[in-house]
Amino acid sequence: MAQTGDKCFEPQLDGTIYSARKNLRPFSVPPLEEYTRLLGLERIERLLKAAERLKGLRILEMNATARGGGVAEMLFSAIPFMNDLGLETEWNIITGNPEYYECTKVLHNLLQGKRGFFTQDMVKTYDETINRCAAGDSSIGEADVVLIHDPQPAGLSRYVKRPGQVWAWRCHIDIEEYILQANPGLETFISNLLEPYDAAIFTAAHYVITKWRLPKFLIPPFIDPLSEKNRDLSEAEINAVLDKYGIDRQIPTIVQVGRFDPWKGLERTIEAFKVLRKKRECQLLLAGGLAADDPEGVRVLSRIRESTKDDQDIHILNLSLEDRLENWREVNALQRAADIIMQPSTREGFGLVITEALWKGKPVIGADVGAIPLQLRDGDTGYFYRTPRKTARIMARLLDNPAAAAAMGKNGKDYVTQHFLMPDRIADWLMAVNLLVEGRLDKEACGDAIISFHPWFKLGKR
Repeated sequence: MAQTGDKCFEPQLDGTIYSARKNLRPFSVPPLEEYTRLLGLERIERLLKAAERLKGLRILEMNATARGGGVAEMLFSAIPFMNDLGLETEWNIITGNPEYYECTKVLHNLLQGKRGFFTQDMVKTYDETINRCAAGDSSIGEADVVLIHDPQPAGLSRYVKRPGQVWAWRCHIDIEEYILQANPGLETFISNLLEPYDAAIFTAAHYVITKWRLPKFLIPPFIDPLSEKNRDLSEAEINAVLDKYGIDRQIPTIVQVGRFDPWKGLERTIEAFKVLRKKRECQLLLAGGLAADDPEGVRVLSRIRESTKDDQDIHILNLSLEDRLENWREVNALQRAADIIMQPSTREGFGLVITEALWKGKPVIGADVGAIPLQLRDGDTGYFYRTPRKTARIMARLLDNPAAAAAMGKNGKDYVTQHFLMPDRIADWLMAVNLLVEGRLDKEACGDAIISFHPWFKLGKR
């Protein structure tokens, strides 16, 4: 069942994207029965029990953009899904000028290990934007629970958190403690932002910042298996997208999908492809978009286009984000048309494009960084990127052995079905909320606590 709605929606002036209270419901998800068919009754009953305990609470989730990026992708499904469970859940975005987004991109890069400083001018730009957004968004103070995604809106709690509210911060980026230790100014800045929070949520155990005195939950990201990006497509739908972009499906196809971002390893993919092409007829598709909160994407796209402009076998597709569902359908089709999907990132918080590719039964080659090893089991659900030459040999084996590639794809889909589908991970979040609102995780007494509702130790970094 395809999703409907939201072709031309725009955020409200106060940043509201979705609010049943304001009669603003521009997108939806399929009925719960469709998810039950995929996950089974036992897993859905766990979700329903968690939701029942929270009836009557008002939840607000906030991030930096509704156009582009994995966080927005999850929220487009999670917010209406939770409302369908009977939970009044709203979604707002923080809005800023180009200077603010340049500043927060620097912050993002520094937290992922890039050298440099978050200057006093950047602090001033950040604080001024946060202060303005706090003053203009009355819905923040009306919520019982506020979930803030990533660093961009993290400073809001200092201005608008009221007594009795529960605030949690969710970190989606590739952050590790040694990075903060090596940059004391950055550590002080981000630690001060998070001091008022009641809890933090991390994708994996190795991201946990132990010095932050607040309860820490481990809840990986997820995909919506019934979204327009992940639902089954007919051959006609796939071919329509390939025809639109002039892609010959008879030629073996290597695909990388994602934002045009310096951390995504695009150059690695191009180099491995060039080695492979010397021995096999093949083509490379680099398909992505430009997230509204990522000004660096334009520069990366320009650089990649310039470096590949004379190569007829490399197709650079800047997919429009004007119609979200069309964008998702095109990404879905390109992934399903791929023989191999690449994601050799140099840093990666999780990599939902890998989850999507595994869900579609495709062999994936990704880097052994960040939380990618939570998804790729080398030689089982995918392979790790090595050097361009070694990676090209892996790619050649996959192209030459379609049965082995299909078996690997099946392993990957089974793995995603078990660990990374939306209803299970939403249940985790609701159980975390229940612990917090009931006061069972006192911030002082439980500041060192790490809580998980799933045996993630079995999905260790190695």
